[in-house]
Amino acid sequence: MSSTSPSAIALLNIQQDVQTRIDRKLALFIDQQTQTADELITAMKYSVFSGGKRMRPMLLSIVGNMLDANPDDLDVASMSIECIHAYSLIHDDLPAMDDDALRRGKPTNHIQFGEATAILAGDALQTLAFEIVLNHPLSKDNSAKRVDMAKVIAKASGVNGMCAGQSIDLLATGNEISLAELTELHQLKTGALLSACVSLGAILAPSIPIEHIQLLQKYASKIGLAFQVQDDILDVISDSETLGKPQGSDTDLNKNTFVSHLGLEGSQSFLQMLHNEALQAIASLPYNTDQLKAFTDFLVSREY
Repeated sequence: MSSTSPSAIALLNIQQDVQTRIDRKLALFIDQQTQTADELITAMKYSVFSGGKRMRPMLLSIVGNMLDANPDDLDVASMSIECIHAYSLIHDDLPAMDDDALRRGKPTNHIQFGEATAILAGDALQTLAFEIVLNHPLSKDNSAKRVDMAKVIAKASGVNGMCAGQSIDLLATGNEISLAELTELHQLKTGALLSACVSLGAILAPSIPIEHIQLLQKYASKIGLAFQVQDDILDVISDSETLGKPQGSDTDLNKNTFVSHLGLEGSQSFLQMLHNEALQAIASLPYNTDQLKAFTDFLVSREY
């Protein structure tokens, strides 16, 4: 997809709008927290506002708007998801896990603030995610859906989702695993939170048929995997300045990647297959899926 195509320009506008809104609302919410732990709050904000693309809120917003959900309610869900995402990155970068010193072109949280504060910042962001969902104002129609929202986020981020994937990843480092095991790993570690964005967009929308939700979940599973395949490709073909982290870090850590299993060309072919399957999953939906298609194109063609 050309970066100057109408769909790409429209998607860029969505990304900028979502990022501005979520950053403003998250900053306000975090600033309302206790002021007796200034260093902790500073560390939390350091990672939350470190220049992320807000892809998960983009997806959540696109799905929710497509289904006529309340935009302000979608922002509440997005704020929660971003807190979970930021906490996971802080903990992933710790010496006991991936031991990364650079994230988005800046020192990782534990390098900047020390390991103890970084661990606490991650813990605090995880709990803040649920405080947002359970306490932030929602529209009258969606106020009763708080528990359902919390369940989706808990499942996606815990032992049945992201944490399980990270555990499998750590145990697999230095050991050869099958392609099926690698796929399962990343469906949990990366895909679960993206799938949660789709689920939250559907939860906050007026009632929609279960078969439509199932198609959206199938779509989410494909793009979640595609996201990781592209990450693995970029780790090989891109440079540290573009990536905002050390190029080849997965190879240096002897991690299993799609490139190590399939080769570069095989991974690119697999990425294209996942891209096509994602678009096929939403082809029959009776909604305007143009923005979702543009998001899919962006996801598999991004450069960092």
